[in-house]
Amino acid sequence: MRHTKGLLVIVLALACTAVSAAQGSPEAGRKKISMCLGCHGIPDYKTTFPSVYSVPKLGGQHPEYIVKALQEYKTGERSHPSMKGVVETLSDQDMADIAAYFGGLK
Repeated sequence: MRHTKGLLVIVLALACTAVSAAQGSPEAGRKKISMCLGCHGIPDYKTTFPSVYSVPKLGGQHPEYIVKALQEYKTGERSHPSMKGVVETLSDQDMADIAAYFGGLK
């Protein structure tokens, strides 16, 4: 039992390190958001592809949430054709930078 607790602590520490490995730069993120603004930069925008829905506001979202969402679009856990096309070109650092930029907005 004692070894199991130690192993659990190590696994959790490694998981936290992996998630936060890329620290985002809001300044770098500002230069990478042009592809986001066509939908997320329009207040109360609703898209009609692939169905009608309100596009979520990104400004002020937690950066960790944005990174996780982008990663899920990239892996296919989340499905949206436009987002899938956008994230295919993003590195982990790009995602962290974009998230840091939007996370710093109000």
